Amino acid sequence: MQVRIKRSGVFVSAAGLSITLAAAFIVMLIMIFSLSETPKDTIYYFFAGPVTNNYYLGNMLNSAIPLILTGLGISFAFRTSMFNLGGEGQVYAGGLAATAVCLAMPAAAGFTGISTAIIAAVVTGAVIAGMSGFFKMKWNTDELISSFLISNALIYIVDNFITGVLDDPENNLLTTKKIAEQFWFKKIYPPSNLDISIFFIVILAVLAYLYLFRTHQGYEMRMCGLNSEFSRYGGINVGKYMVLPMLISGGFHGLAGAVSVLGTSHQCYKGFSGGMGWNGIAVALIARNNPIAVIPAALFFAYLEAGAKSAMINADITIEIASIVQSVVFFLITAQAIYNFVKPRRRSA
Repeated sequence: MQVRIKRSGVFVSAAGLSITLAAAFIVMLIMIFSLSETPKDTIYYFFAGPVTNNYYLGNMLNSAIPLILTGLGISFAFRTSMFNLGGEGQVYAGGLAATAVCLAMPAAAGFTGISTAIIAAVVTGAVIAGMSGFFKMKWNTDELISSFLISNALIYIVDNFITGVLDDPENNLLTTKKIAEQFWFKKIYPPSNLDISIFFIVILAVLAYLYLFRTHQGYEMRMCGLNSEFSRYGGINVGKYMVLPMLISGGFHGLAGAVSVLGTSHQCYKGFSGGMGWNGIAVALIARNNPIAVIPAALFFAYLEAGAKSAMINADITIEIASIVQSVVFFLITAQAIYNFVKPRRRSA
């Protein structure tokens, strides 16, 4: 028996992605002309707004950082045909873990506190996602359902900590206290919130690509995703690659929560994850689960959100337009992924 493995390229399919993006922007233009009384101004601020000054551009790049991490997490899971739908709860819990560590050691040195907070967030996310992988290996529990249910339960638990034990009584918002300033990531593009973590995240994406496509373990991981039965007959420990990808996926999501707290918010407020986990799924689908292609995919999603905010501030459109356009992209990319999955099986049939 011979099995051919198609190497994933660095760039996604140009034709399919172009059609998807064109359709999304057409929907956006239709909405702008339908809802805006000044469509020309709205279009200008939507497309040009994110790059008109340092503040908008830096914040756009900063909002892409957690999306890169969640996209990487989803890519690792999807590569092995594991489905992690609990990213939202993992990001949320990771952010809380990082915040709790920093609040527990306010006098610690910056490097010590940051390192400990990041480790706590990564471990928290990995354990949460790894539970679904373990259940899959042990009892063949559907990880899609278990990860989703665990995530939903965790959101309420984290909310309880934020509004209870860790609540800041001097703040009118539902939030914890701010972490000490020595734990804040250094800003590199004032007056925006863009911080130094963007360099490390890009390096991390490259390392993730090398691990997945240039190592023996990465090969086995992808092999299990292509054909688990063949992999088992080939001597690969399939059970291991039910748990390991979920651990890695959850670790990336937990890191996204830590980076958001240490770099931007400096506190854990209720609902801070704001759809990072779900948007990470769309980012991974656009990137065809390729770690390097996750970077431009995340930038695209960040650009949509930044454009909508710019148009909202300077024109007469609401920010919901970005959510609608993102939804269109998500549905079209998902439909394309399903088509690519079904097409070869029809041919073989």
